[in-house]
Parts: sequence; structure tokens; C-alpha cells
Amino acid sequence: MATYTDSTYDTGVGWSFGLEIDGIEIKEIQEVDGLKLESDEIELKHNTPDGKYVNKRLPGRKKAGELTFTRGVTHDKGWETWIKHVFDGKMKDARKHGTIKIYNYENAVVREFVFHNGWPKSIEFSSLKAGDTSLLTEKLVMVHEGLEPAP
Repeated sequence: MATYTDSTYDTGVGWSFGLEIDGIEIKEIQEVDGLKLESDEIELKHNTPDGKYVNKRLPGRKKAGELTFTRGVTHDKGWETWIKHVFDGKMKDARKHGTIKIYNYENAVVREFVFHNGWPKSIEFSSLKAGDTSLLTEKLVMVHEGLEPAP
């Protein structure tokens, strides 16, 4: 019988994650939002042979979604270059595949999520304010055509 002190039951921690896009590790990510696996819902309304009304719900296609990545502003202009492909209509260059990895306390991967055909929808910089000492961040909103747990 396994005990609960066994390290196989260690969970992922919210502060330990990584992002890789087309094989390139993206550094300094502070936050990932939008990790959501979801399908459409199909509502089927019909009558049974004995005339009773039945309302049944069925699973539909899996939904595409959005992921939001936040990081501190540095000299790296990779996200700006990426969204420029979208602005220029170069969607072949803009669509990328990637992986979000979640680590445990021992830096072992406990879960991975893979997204397909992601492209940047927007980049937003935090407010600039005289006298403010908070970190300047950039937030990238990326749409994707599918998010799934890695095999």
C-alpha cells in the first residue's frame, strides 16, 4: 500500500511553469491564464415513442480558445515580431504550436498542455505612470485552434 508521503502524489505548484513555442523556450513568463478544456454542448429535444418530451444534452466538438501570457518587459521583441506577422497577413508564419508545462517542487513535469495553431490576437503593455515603481509588463493574448493534455 502506497503512503501519502510518496512523492508520486506531489502536486504541481502555481508558481512553477514553463512555456515552449515551436521548440523555443519563452523566458520570464509571470502568468498564464486560460488553461481551459471545453467542448460545445448540443441540446437534443425530442419525444419518446410514448409521447413524453425529452431534453437531452450531448457533447459536441471541442472548443478553440484563448491563452493569455504575461511577462516583464525586456529587450526581447519576439512577441511584437510575432504579432506583426498577423498584421501583415502572413498567417503561415503566425500560426505556432506550443506546450505549457507545470512542474512540482522537485522541478519534474507533472502536467503538460499542448496548443495548436496559436496566433497572437493582441499585446497590451501595463500603464506608464510617473513615480510608479511597479514592474512594467506585457500581456499577449493568443487564440488557438485546440488545447489538449499532452500524451
